[in-house]
Amino acid sequence: MITKKNILVACAIIRDARGNILATQRSMSMSLPLKWEFPGGKVESGETYEQAIIREISEELSINILVIKGLEEVRHEYPEVIVTLIPFLCSMTDGQLKLNEHHAFNWISPVNLLDLDWAEADIPVVKNYLNLLNQ
Repeated sequence: MITKKNILVACAIIRDARGNILATQRSMSMSLPLKWEFPGGKVESGETYEQAIIREISEELSINILVIKGLEEVRHEYPEVIVTLIPFLCSMTDGQLKLNEHHAFNWISPVNLLDLDWAEADIPVVKNYLNLLNQ
């Protein structure tokens, strides 16, 4: 029996002053090309989840963020790998947003989040965030 690799991925739900959320579109060279996702990346050995998301956002988008709070983790099984997403609600503190890996980005109203073609693992994160807003 082949065991799939389990990857821990920290992701950021970055909210602006108007309540819009940053969504990033994966590039053609990435797995799941052109799917939308919350930006972030793999947690490295010896790193806390919070350190990972701050580092990843700096590397991917050239901005600094403030981690406000962690949200419910989501586990998704793709054919080749199991991804555990560790989402954080964040705000941008400084920097000029620059796409270093992604194809596109969009600041989108929460009511329109489900209109995007999300990576499968991100869909429950979107729904959990929307449920949090409606509480």
